[in-house]
Amino acid sequence: MRVGFVSDAREIGGSEVWLATMLPLLKARGLSPYVALPEGADLGPIPTRLEAAGIPVHRYREPKAIPEAGAYLVSTWFPHNLRRLLAKLKPPRIALVHDQVEIFYPLGLHLAYRLGYRLLQAPLLRQADGVITVSAWAARWLREVHRVPRVYATKNGVDASRFFPAASREEKARLKADFGVEGPLVLHVGRFSPSLEKNQGAALLAAKGLPLTLAFAGDGPTRGPLMALAQALGARNVRFLGRVAEMPRLYRAADLFFFPTLGENQSLATLEAMASGLPVLTSPIPAQAELVEDGIRGRLVPPRPRALRRALKDFLAHPETWARWGENARAYVEKTHTLEDSADAFMAALGKALKTWRMTGSSSAAA
Repeated sequence: MRVGFVSDAREIGGSEVWLATMLPLLKARGLSPYVALPEGADLGPIPTRLEAAGIPVHRYREPKAIPEAGAYLVSTWFPHNLRRLLAKLKPPRIALVHDQVEIFYPLGLHLAYRLGYRLLQAPLLRQADGVITVSAWAARWLREVHRVPRVYATKNGVDASRFFPAASREEKARLKADFGVEGPLVLHVGRFSPSLEKNQGAALLAAKGLPLTLAFAGDGPTRGPLMALAQALGARNVRFLGRVAEMPRLYRAADLFFFPTLGENQSLATLEAMASGLPVLTSPIPAQAELVEDGIRGRLVPPRPRALRRALKDFLAHPETWARWGENARAYVEKTHTLEDSADAFMAALGKALKTWRMTGSSSAAA
């Protein structure tokens, strides 16, 4: 079956990494996928990776330039683009939702986000012929809170042969030296987004002055202001690495994945860190709690600087316990979140979505 994966992305995000990673596996499972990207989009090496795997990449300015397919999987960053694509593409059009369906801002501000999602995004998802999202929690949330029908859950996966733990303390020390770090290395990976959902500011305040190095990997509009804040606070133990080409090596160099995020669907960075044998210090939001069992694979801590600082001090005081949690995290990924697991789950979700459309949507459209 020919399936068009249509994106409006102008830069690399988690959904675009998903395309590059998963489409070759889906092709091996019988799909004939292609990718449609906007003209002028800069997705770095991803188009080249896709084409090298035999997956055509088409550029479009208007939806009419997107090649025909037996089904379309539409992934968008902006609601107006989802509206435009759903209006122009032929059914079945299935929305692929990687992004946050809720951001748990403090002080009741999450209610404003929820209202905005209900007014802007949920009505469009109801117009799609199906919705596939990457966590069981997000599927329930869309159905129960936003009354979106025909939602199917898949799950993310990670290449455990590419992301794996350091073989020894000596190797970890050498890797740290390559990045100019000595002592405990605490890693945060995420885009510096204007919506602030990755909560880098709280991570900075929590780690300031502790006997560790906090390294931020990622780029985005709010990186500059946070660097200025770190300088103003005299946070000399904080480093901003920007985009890192060799992420597996950086994960292996680290001792802890520190991710006090306010909003996730299912975090690829968290899975990469877990596959790399890192314990995870993260927020007790639903999507993270699906991955990180508190006291087993890391800690779920309210994403406030004081609480996070206490957890970092516990990490420094009990490194053996946290290292054991990292081993548990690796074992969990190998058992439940490999790329093969993810591809199988996606094929099952797509099969359910298409079956439902054939039974209901196609017949009603013909009528």
